[in-house]
Amino acid sequence: MNRQLKFSEAIREATDQAMGRDPSVYIVGLGVPDPKGIFGTTLGLLEKYGTTRVQDMPLSENALTGVALGSALVGMRPIITHQRVDFALVAMEQMVNQAAKWHYMFGGKAKVPMVVRMIIGRGWGQGPQHSQSLQAWFAHIPGLKVVMPTTAYDAKGLLAAAIEDDNPVIFIEHRWLHNISDDVPEEYYTVPLGKARIMCEGSDVTIIGTSYMALESLRAAEYLRDAEVSAEVIDLRTIRPWDVETVLASVRKTGRLVVTDTATTAFGVSAEISATVLEREFDSMKAAPVRIALPDYPCPTSPALSNDFYPRARHIVFEVKKMMGQELVADMLEDPLGQRLDVPDSSFKGPF
Repeated sequence: MNRQLKFSEAIREATDQAMGRDPSVYIVGLGVPDPKGIFGTTLGLLEKYGTTRVQDMPLSENALTGVALGSALVGMRPIITHQRVDFALVAMEQMVNQAAKWHYMFGGKAKVPMVVRMIIGRGWGQGPQHSQSLQAWFAHIPGLKVVMPTTAYDAKGLLAAAIEDDNPVIFIEHRWLHNISDDVPEEYYTVPLGKARIMCEGSDVTIIGTSYMALESLRAAEYLRDAEVSAEVIDLRTIRPWDVETVLASVRKTGRLVVTDTATTAFGVSAEISATVLEREFDSMKAAPVRIALPDYPCPTSPALSNDFYPRARHIVFEVKKMMGQELVADMLEDPLGQRLDVPDSSFKGPF
């Protein structure tokens, strides 16, 4: 029977079940045994599995990532958490130059079953050094898999699949998702890496969502129904490898494409998807594809700037209506609630 779990609880349950099934699985990272448990995703694990399998780490991200990598090479299955993606930047050498390369360099004989959890997303004016979405960096590297779940169901299943995988997996969580609930089975299960999910079917436009922006895309599809526009929303779930065939099949049906992303527009995931669609389905297109992502500036700290920085559902609606040749309302891009766009709805409680 399914029950409602928060995204954070689903991640904790996947970790717990994986550790219970396989003694080679352990978790290490800054704040793992902390009373707040990284948004609650690691609460109770220390008490259940002890300090040999649930470990805090000092502010030595590069060294500790190297330790986790070494343990993976000799048969362990580490989960290392860097909390924010920004904190992982000092460990790029271990992930990009080492973890991603060993399987290839040793003719497929070396395995690196290692999961690296990172958190992205804005919140409370955390600004340029704590709000970045750098998934395209990792997706650019051959040898790394990059996962970005949107729902609690997928968070549990994709994390379980990532832990089972013999390749290094970058597992990216948007901080706005941790308190969003979904039906999640109690039993252990996996969601295959590299397979997208059609969130709702449509015939007029394909909207691709990644992570939190998949929810904004779904909201946009609901608004567009009132304008008699049928939108098909696809949650990409994994961006390396990404589900090319599902996207192309949708575009062949709709002839229109909007790609949303949590990162900046230039050289990003939205650019890769748009380019691939144009290369392979140009004749199916009824309009040029549109990318909706962050502007090419560092993430702002000030509410005055953040309110004009982050795209929401209404921006997607605006672009789709323009693509469809429908009348545009002048104030469509204004926020009627006056909500700060680096603070989500009231269900979001932090702590970071």
